[in-house]
Amino acid sequence: MPVFDFNNSPQDGKDPECTYKVFYSNESETSAEHPILVLDNSAGELKHHSSGMFINPIRRTAFEFKGESGTVSADILQIDARFVSLLKWLGENHINVRLSGAAREDGYAVYKIREIAFGGGVKLSAEDGFLQFMIERLLASDAPSEELPDEDEEEAGDSMKLTSIQSITDFITCAGRTLPDNIRLWARRNLAVARSHEVSAEERRHAQRALSIMMNIQWKGNYFEAIDPDEARRILDEELYGMEHVKQRIIETIIQINRTHTLPAYGLLLVGPAGTGKSQIAYAVARILKLPWTTLDMSSINDPEQLTGSSRIYANAKPGIIMDAFSMAGESNLVFIINELDKAASGKGNGNPADVLLTLLDNLGFTDNYIECMIPTSGVYPIATANDKDQISAPLMSRFAVIEIPDYTSEEKKVIFSKYALPKVLKRMGMHEEECVLTPDGLDAVIELHRDTSGIRDLEQAAEHIAANALYQIEVDHVRSVSFDAGMVRKLLDAFQA
Repeated sequence: MPVFDFNNSPQDGKDPECTYKVFYSNESETSAEHPILVLDNSAGELKHHSSGMFINPIRRTAFEFKGESGTVSADILQIDARFVSLLKWLGENHINVRLSGAAREDGYAVYKIREIAFGGGVKLSAEDGFLQFMIERLLASDAPSEELPDEDEEEAGDSMKLTSIQSITDFITCAGRTLPDNIRLWARRNLAVARSHEVSAEERRHAQRALSIMMNIQWKGNYFEAIDPDEARRILDEELYGMEHVKQRIIETIIQINRTHTLPAYGLLLVGPAGTGKSQIAYAVARILKLPWTTLDMSSINDPEQLTGSSRIYANAKPGIIMDAFSMAGESNLVFIINELDKAASGKGNGNPADVLLTLLDNLGFTDNYIECMIPTSGVYPIATANDKDQISAPLMSRFAVIEIPDYTSEEKKVIFSKYALPKVLKRMGMHEEECVLTPDGLDAVIELHRDTSGIRDLEQAAEHIAANALYQIEVDHVRSVSFDAGMVRKLLDAFQA
C-alpha cells in the first residue's frame, strides 16, 4: 500500500508515516456502517459535524479541526480504496471541508464530505457541487483491485466547472481510477494537448471538448444484476397486448443475465409490419434492464461519418451520432434502439453505414473519429427493428436473435381499441369514459374500416378522432355524453380518411 504525504513535505528527511488501512467496498451509498473513511476519535472530540482540513502533520495522514480544547489532529485509520486520491487532492489543495459522521467503537465513521467556504461556519462553498459530483462518481464505481501510481499534475486556474481544464484535471486526479485503463491514458494525453502552447488553439479546443465529453460519461463495468421474470412480464404486458409467444421469447433472451450477469451475446431484432409495437417492445426491454436508451434511425443515415464522427483535422469537426448517444445517456451501459435496420445498407458513395454498426454490435469496442479513443461496448444492448428482414445483410442478421412480430387479429384489435387506445386518449383529454361510448356495432365498424391496415397506429388515430368529436359535441352542443353507433363511426371516419 503506497504512502501519501498530503502536503508533499516530508519532515526530517524521512518518509511520511501512513496511519491508515485501505478497505475495499462496492457500496453505492454511504452510511455509518459503510463509511468513506474512519478517523481516530480516542479524544472524543469529533462530533456529528466537524469542520477542518486533511493534512499530514508530523508525518501522519490526518484530519485537523477545531475542538473544545483547541486545534485537534485526528489520524485517518481506514479509507475506502476509491477515495484515497480524493482525500489526497483535498489535502494538497487545502480545501476546507465539513465531515458528517457517527462515533463507532473503532473510530469516527465519516459518510459525508462537503466543501465549505473559508472562515468556518456552515456555509457551503460555491465549488461544493463539483466535489459532490466526484463523490457520486466514485460511489458508482467498482473498488480498484490495487492502488495505481500517482502522476504529476499541474495547477491551472480555479474554475470548478466540469468543462474547464482545471475541473477535468481535478477529476482525473481524484476519480481517474473509475475510468477504463485505455481511457485514463487517453485522457492524460489529451489533457497534455489541451494545456500545450506548442499546438494550435484549434487543437487545444478540440482536445478540451473531447475530454469534457468523455469525462462526463460514467464508464461502468459489464456486471448486470439479475432480472425478475415476473417484473419483466408485467412491464411487457403494460406495453403490449397479447402476443404471448413474443413476450416469452423476449423474456427467455434477456433472463440469461441471471446466470452470467452479463448481457446476452445477441441483441434483439424485432421484425414485423409497421405499427405492431416494435418500438414499444424496445422501450420496455430498456425498462426491464434498467438502462437509459437512445435511438438510431437508419433511414436518415446515408454516410458512415454521421455515425463515426469527423476527424479533428477539420475546424468544424464533431463527434458522431453514436458518441453523442453515450454523451446524452451519461453512461456507457445503455440500450441502442436501431430503427429500420433494413435501411442500413443504403450508403451513398462514402461507405456503408451498416459496416459501422458491425463494430458496435460485436462488443469489441467502437472508435469515434473525433474522440480518437476506443469506447468499450460490452455494456451496450442493441435492439433493432425492421419491416423486411430480407433487406438486412447476413453479417448484420448474425448479430441478433430474431423475433417475428405478427400483426394483430381483428379480435385483438377490438380489445386494444376498447380497453387501451380509447381509454388512453380519453384520459389525456381529461374526459370520463361515460362521455364517449361506442356501441358494439360501432366498435365493429371501427375494426372493419381498418381491416386492411397493419398494426394499431391507425386505430389509435381513430380513437383520437372519435374522442375529439365527442368532446366537441359536449362543449359546443352541451350534451352530457356521445354514443357512437356504426353509422356515426362510418360517417365520421370516412370523412376523416378522405
